[in-house]
Parts: sequence; C-alpha cells; structure tokens
Amino acid sequence: MQDAFTRTIVAADLRGSFLNEQELAQLTNLIKESNKRLDAVNTITSYAADIISEAGHKLFAEQTDLIRPGGNAYPNRRMAACLRDMEIILRYISYALLAGDASVLEDRCLNGLKETYVALGTPTRSVSRAVQLMKESAVNKITNIPGVTRGDCSALVNEAATYFDKAASSIA
Repeated sequence: MQDAFTRTIVAADLRGSFLNEQELAQLTNLIKESNKRLDAVNTITSYAADIISEAGHKLFAEQTDLIRPGGNAYPNRRMAACLRDMEIILRYISYALLAGDASVLEDRCLNGLKETYVALGTPTRSVSRAVQLMKESAVNKITNIPGVTRGDCSALVNEAATYFDKAASSIA
C-alpha cells in the first residue's frame, strides 16, 4: 500500500527528479484538505453499523429472494456472513480514503474477491448492489457530518464514491 505522498515520491525517484510543481500542488492540497479527509473517515467509521444496516435493509427489500428459504442470505448465519463481508469492504474503503489511494482496497480486499464469490455460489450482482447501497448511505453521511462546518467537500465525496464504484465494479 502506498499513500499519496509515497506514491508521488516513488514516481519522482523513478524519474530521477525533484517533485514538479503539479505534484507539489497536489500534495499541498492533500494537506489542506486533511481535516476534511479525517472527518470523512471518522464519519464512516462511526456510522459503519448504520451504513451496513441501511444498505442491508434496502438490498433485502429489493431482492427478497435472498432472504427466503434457499436464498443466499438464508438462514441467519448466511445473512451474518453477508453483512460481515459488507463490513470488510467498507473498512477497506475507509482505509483507501484515509490514504488517498486505492491500492490497499485493491490489494487486500478486492484482489480475487469476485472469484471467491463465484466459487461459493454467491450472487456477485447482489454483492455489487450492496456496495452501491453502502455508497449512497456513506456519501449522505459524509456530506452531512454533525458538528462540522459546512464547506466544499465535493472532491472528497467524489473520491470516496470512486472507491465504492471500484469495489462494486470489481465484484459485479
């Protein structure tokens, strides 16, 4: 895993050059936005159970066959496994958001996940939909953080959304 700073430094080192103006500007912006990033990650962490619960309820309301006898989230132990997987994916998305880099999400969570679900007979489209539902809930919570002065956090929200999209598309 590389954070945005390490990734930028490694790229400059491979070129054998100093950081250029664009790279310095990107890192400067990352520093200026760091409190927003920490607030967003803290919000995801604090509301993880709510995000997962909201997404799970919506998913099972949309795809009722999952919770019926014979469904992939029936009985309760299988539903618990589904919710656990949603928690793991959300946790790695929060790590990526904190680092400003998707490699931890890709390397430690998504790499081989679809193949595992296929081998287990888990409907990947349902898992992908659950990730999209978590994205909706998390983005709503990030944009409405209690006790945080409103400001422009659209770039950060878009970044968070890309991590959810990356996870959803890699599973679908």
